[in-house]
Amino acid sequence: MSGPKARAGLAVLLAVLLGSAWPAPAQQDSSVLFRNVRIFDGKSGALSAASNVLVRNSKIEKISTVNITADAQAIDGGGRVLMPGLIDAHWHAMLVRPTPAAALGDVGYNNLLAANEATATLMRGFTTVRDMGGPSFGLKRAIDEDLVAGPRIYPSGAIITITSGHGDFRQLSDLPRTIGGMLSRMELTGGSMVADSPDEVRVRAREQLMQGASQVKLTAGGGVASPFSPLDVSTFTEPELRAAVEAADNWGTYVATHAYTPVAIQRSIAAGVRCIEHGHLMDEASAKLIAEKGIWLSTQPFLDVAAASALGPAEQDKMRQVVAGTDRVYALAKKYRIKTAFGTDVLFSKALADRQGSMLAALTRWYTPAEALAMATSANAELLSLSGPRNPYPGKLGVVEEGALADLLLVDGNPLDNIALVEDPAKNFVVIMKGGKVYKNSLAH
Repeated sequence: MSGPKARAGLAVLLAVLLGSAWPAPAQQDSSVLFRNVRIFDGKSGALSAASNVLVRNSKIEKISTVNITADAQAIDGGGRVLMPGLIDAHWHAMLVRPTPAAALGDVGYNNLLAANEATATLMRGFTTVRDMGGPSFGLKRAIDEDLVAGPRIYPSGAIITITSGHGDFRQLSDLPRTIGGMLSRMELTGGSMVADSPDEVRVRAREQLMQGASQVKLTAGGGVASPFSPLDVSTFTEPELRAAVEAADNWGTYVATHAYTPVAIQRSIAAGVRCIEHGHLMDEASAKLIAEKGIWLSTQPFLDVAAASALGPAEQDKMRQVVAGTDRVYALAKKYRIKTAFGTDVLFSKALADRQGSMLAALTRWYTPAEALAMATSANAELLSLSGPRNPYPGKLGVVEEGALADLLLVDGNPLDNIALVEDPAKNFVVIMKGGKVYKNSLAH
């Protein structure tokens, strides 16, 4: 059996396997008309007047304050707020649910686990994620083919690291590494790849691009989760970083680096990196340089050690150092008007993933609700556009405007007045649409 019936049968089987997180099947009508909604367009600090929005063939076709007549499924918004789907600019689709040890284990199980989490992510209103490391290519394909309900994924593929760098999860018993020898389990699963020279970096970057990476991710300095990677160390040399930048540039896309410290940040920028991930330990000079060069800062509102709760005492201590820098990184981002993206960087914790919306709401410690929501919609979409021709989803994301892709949330309440609404998506997101398909409509019951 092949064709639509086979795909439908496989979708039903996956729904049984993946359990209760599976939403109602997405409606397949090509046209949906939202009536009587107030629009947060992803940019403005105010809502529109009562409006009607026609979605046809995955895009927003028309927005009008007068009635729209169309042969379409009608959804009466009742004055509720229609806004863009949320975007998480630093996500690890394959690493949210498993423990660190389990992530190196059974590939089949881990993919099913990730598929379940992908559906939960979509049901939290995150219709797009930028995956910043992990073997998510297969999951992305399953989502794009409607075998699994989940967000759009902008994949980086394997994290590229050095021996002992952040992302190197090998044990000491795996040493010494034989250049050109057997790959470690970590590398075989596609989670991380070790590269200790410009030539090796170039190969590993090209391998990710060959598999469909929309951007390339390297770790330019130490990190929290990796057992042999102190926060203060710098890792790749500038020629090594530049090798990745050259490979990505040849494909029309860019490199993002994990970098907390001034040395890691400044070396990355010197090599041509276009996005810094984290930056919590940056200094004033680094912030000025980021702003002057027009580099993106993709950072996270880490306010406690919960992000390291599944890790050991040493890793939790490193997390405390990162948390101590959170207020400073946002203060510098605002002072120098740095292009700032929102992400969560959830690892190894379903409980923390369930708080994805709460992390967005936490941005109001530094920003207004409108600014926070714009960061998680139109600003994040601007960052995604750096992928250029490697963009897997051509079209405008993160906004509610004519011609944009129809990734939409209907909110029961006004998140510009009460951003806490995003903390309880099960209750407050009454309609969730991605690509013009309705994955949730609690108004229909």
